[in-house]
This record gives sequence, C-alpha cells and structure tokens, in this order.
Amino acid sequence: MPVEIQSSPWTALRGEFRPTLRLALPLAFAEIGWMSMGIVDTIMVGRLPDSAVAIGATGLGQSLYHSAAIFGGGLLLGLDTLVSHAFGREDLPDARRSLVNGLFIAIALTPILMFAVSFWPALMQQFGISVELVGPMRPFLAALNWGTLPLLTYFALRRYLQATNVVNPIMFALISANIVNAIGDWALIYGHLGFRAMGISGSGWSTCFARIYMALVLVVTIVAVESKRVPRSWAGAWRVEWRRVIALLRLGGPAASQILFEIGAFAAATALCARLGAVPLSGHEIALNCAALTFMVPLGISSAAAVRVGQQLGRRDPEGARRAGWSAIILGVGFMACTGLLFISFPRQIARLFSPDPVVIHMGATLLLVAAAFQLFDGLQTVATGALRGTGDTRTPMLANLIAYWFLGLPLSYLLCFKLGWGVFGVWVGLCVGLIIIGTALLIAWHRRLVSTTSVGGLARNDQL
Repeated sequence: MPVEIQSSPWTALRGEFRPTLRLALPLAFAEIGWMSMGIVDTIMVGRLPDSAVAIGATGLGQSLYHSAAIFGGGLLLGLDTLVSHAFGREDLPDARRSLVNGLFIAIALTPILMFAVSFWPALMQQFGISVELVGPMRPFLAALNWGTLPLLTYFALRRYLQATNVVNPIMFALISANIVNAIGDWALIYGHLGFRAMGISGSGWSTCFARIYMALVLVVTIVAVESKRVPRSWAGAWRVEWRRVIALLRLGGPAASQILFEIGAFAAATALCARLGAVPLSGHEIALNCAALTFMVPLGISSAAAVRVGQQLGRRDPEGARRAGWSAIILGVGFMACTGLLFISFPRQIARLFSPDPVVIHMGATLLLVAAAFQLFDGLQTVATGALRGTGDTRTPMLANLIAYWFLGLPLSYLLCFKLGWGVFGVWVGLCVGLIIIGTALLIAWHRRLVSTTSVGGLARNDQL
C-alpha cells in the first residue's frame, strides 16, 4: 500500500510566496511611488532660502490634507473585499457593479472633503501653530485640495484593478506620475519653463496635476482591460444600488476610521512637534518621511494580502486564505526588519539627503533611531490589517488603532514631550509604544480569525448582495 507523503506547513507556506510576491511587488513599487512624491516635494522645498520653515510648512500641510483625503480613500477599501470575492467566484458583472458604486461614493465625497480641508489653516492657528508655518502652508494646502476628485477616482479604479489581478499599470501610473511631479516641482517652485516662481504652493499644484495624470492612466487601463474580458457588456452595471453602497460603506467605514486614527495620530504628533519650533518639526518630518517610505512596501503587501485572502474565500478555500495571509505577513515583517537595520546603520547620511543644516541633520538622525525600533511592528500591523480586510474584518484594526494610538500612544507622547521635557524624542517614543501594541494585537486577531472552516464559509457568503 503506497504511503501518502504530506508536505509540512512551512513547505505549503513557501509555495504561497511566489504568487503573493507577483501581486505584491508592483503594488509595493506603486506605494513607494506614491510616497516618493511627498519626499521629492520635501527635498525640493528644502532648497528654498528658509529650509526649516519650508520643510515644516510643507510637511504639516501634507499631513493635514492626507488625514482627510486618505479617510475618503479608506471608505473605498470595501472594494478590496467585494471585488476580490466576486472575482474569486468568477462573477465579473458583480465586481463591475461594485466598481461603479465605488465611483459614486468617490464623487459624492469630494465636495465634503474639500470643504473640510479648507478649515485646517484656521484650526492650526487656534491650536497655537505659528503664523510663520501656517502662512505658507495655506496656499500649498489649497492647491492640494483641487486634486481631491482625481485622487479618489484613482483610489476606486486601483482597488478594482488590483482585486482582479491587474497590477502593473498601477505601478506604471505611480512611477511615471513621479516624473510629472518632479518636473512640475522644478518648474513651479523655482520658476522655470516660463512659469513664475511660486515657492511651496507650486509644489502643491504640481502634486495636483500628477494626481490628475494618475487617474487618467487608470481610466485608459480599465477601458483596455475590460474590452478583452467576457462578458464585455457592462449592461446593468451603470446604476447606483443603495444596498451595495451601504455594503461598501459598512466595510469601508471602519477601514477609513482605522486609517484616520493612524494618519491622524501622526498628524497630531506633527502638530505637537510644530509647537516646539521649526527645527524640531523639520527633524520630525525627515524621520516621518523615511518611516512612511519604508511603510509603503508592507502597505503594498497588505493590499496583496487582502486580494489573495478575499479571492481564496470567494473560491471557498479557507486553508488557501490562511496560507495567503501568513505568507504576506512573513514577507512584510522580513522587509521591515531590513529597513530597521538600515536606519540604525546610516541615520546621519539619510538625514543629510533632506537638508544641509547640521542642526536639522542631528535632529532627524536621532529620530530615525526611534523609527528603527518600531519598523518590524509597523510592517506586522499593516499586513495583518490587509489580511483581515480580505476576510471582511475591518473593525478589529480600527479598534486597535483607536485604543493604542489615541488612548495610550499620544497621551504618552504628550507626557514625555511637555511634562517630562523629552521634547520631540518623547513624541516618537509614544508613537513607538502605540505601534508595538497594534502589531501584537492584530497578529493575535489574525491567528484567531480563521480558526474554523465554518466561520470562513460564512464570511465568503456575506458578499452575496
């Protein structure tokens, strides 16, 4: 009688690395492209006469704008779950209906978000931020605000494409948009190609034009890809289905809240640092930009985890979903361990890329050492969030971020910074503690999420609208 040889759990996991990487690598490059636009903006304005003020005002404006705009994008994250489940069970018309209703949400959200962003400068003055920073930030923020509709359109189209395994055009859109943004920065900030020098507000307009370009690239991609799929007809897809809109918002609401809590925590930390002056704020911005850049890779892996877990559940394969999630978590943690070592090894060299000022370099290098300490947990919480989203669980990451950042991390940051006199270093220690708690909590949540096949099957059925 032949003996059946079973593969070990590790062998099964290794088999998941290749398909996960095939999906994750273009998305990771896309996320790096997304983040590098902000870094290029910071570097370009850092060569203006008052480097610390220019970096601080631009960084504060970016943080405040993203806390609102990325919340809107987070409301579209339900597309990851609904589209990937539909694609997994080979129901393309259902996936298309989800996209159309996601675009409806994007259009409806745009005026609301633009109106909210317009109040940020006045609120920052009420918070005690100096006119030296708020003044130049105001026109920069106004320019960014006009890119809200193309940004949300890009978010919706991207989620549909990646959930249906089309990822290379997303990578192309972001990488080429960086070229558009860099040329725009050079022309508009310093006054080249016949344009007048606009200072940091020119950076905002350049970013706005780059986002319009990204949305157009994905529109062309959708038209080209869908013309080759069967069925070709979108008959019945072009209508608003309130039940589907509610389903998207039920998934996207907690996901958007989780992003708001996370980005809002770093925006609040930026505001705390701004009260310490231009030099601490510029050092904070250097470390934050570097940490955010490395975060983009596990964020891409997180999107791949959401898609692959969702598709496996759409196929009624809970064991495949489990393997897909764990393989993504291992890849994300491994990458962030390497970046942590990079921050520890070359902090001053990295900080010097942003500013020639020795005081700013010292401040940025010091904070990069704290950033190195939380890299591993940042990667862990990010990828686990995506894996959980693939199962339809967007509430657990929301609660983890709310409690760890706003009830624990930020109060600790304030205490260490202002009460114990640690300054900007204390702000970052508080953020580090919050990230360690979130990463640990979400790892436990993922481990428990797919305990029983019955519960997974129930999740897969929930996206039948």
